[in-house]
Amino acid sequence: MPELTPGQTVGPFFHDALPYAGGGELVPPGTPDGVRLHGTVYDGAGDPVPDALLELRQADAQGRVPRIEGSIRRTGAFTGWGRAATDADGRYTFTTIEPGGVAGGASFFALTVFARGLLDRLFTRAYLPGESDGFLAALPEAERDTLQVVREDDGSVRFDVRLQGEGETVFIQFPRQRG
Repeated sequence: MPELTPGQTVGPFFHDALPYAGGGELVPPGTPDGVRLHGTVYDGAGDPVPDALLELRQADAQGRVPRIEGSIRRTGAFTGWGRAATDADGRYTFTTIEPGGVAGGASFFALTVFARGLLDRLFTRAYLPGESDGFLAALPEAERDTLQVVREDDGSVRFDVRLQGEGETVFIQFPRQRG
């Protein structure tokens, strides 16, 4: 196996440097109307990825995009931004609120995924149950399903990320992002 260099991968070195205490808590646990967004990151073989990092951006419950930047110092102001690392079993968790639809659109969480072996970060969306917009509606049904969260019996929402293979999560490429 050839040696990996920083030009070939974005990790796993970031896993030790970027996560911070409380990074996945956009609101404190137990917040009224709070929700737990959680899931597992899987590689192309279907194995959990124990050293991935996810960043979340979202609107508040009224669909307003916060204008204050996210911070590693949580002050109680909802910034709509958080960062969570996966554990040894590839699981991640955010404590947040359910986003409202921006400008009357669909309600979703915007996620960025960093993981070993990736040349660049990956962007995706996790739509709340029953939500849709032009982007989601334009996808074939099997691909749409990869962007839907599942509401669990405990009220939390689960969104698994599959980096490759069967059921691969749909990722979004932005114009300035290299292909």
